[in-house]
Amino acid sequence: MSITITFVDPHGKRVETACEAGDNLLRVGQAAGLPLEGTCEGQMACSTCHVIVAAEWFDRLPPAADEEEDMLDFAAGARRTSRLSCQIELTAEMDGLTVSVPSESNDLRRM
Repeated sequence: MSITITFVDPHGKRVETACEAGDNLLRVGQAAGLPLEGTCEGQMACSTCHVIVAAEWFDRLPPAADEEEDMLDFAAGARRTSRLSCQIELTAEMDGLTVSVPSESNDLRRM
């Protein structure tokens, strides 16, 4: 079953993506061309895949682990609804999820 995820890039442009349940939000965002570096490849050793989850979706996601909360302390532009995209495994119930890539994001793979 295909689900739709909407990313809002650092400039405010909306990017809709189709993906499958079981996909990882970081990989989906990278495939869509978003500046989500993901330096540690999902090991929660950095915060370069930081996204801001739309308020109406935040409480619908599984809660962040303590390790993720600790890494978010280092994320540029972190807010109450911040998450590491590498830690969000997509489910059918997340169809329509909207996340924003903070304007402070800097993807060094693009330099």
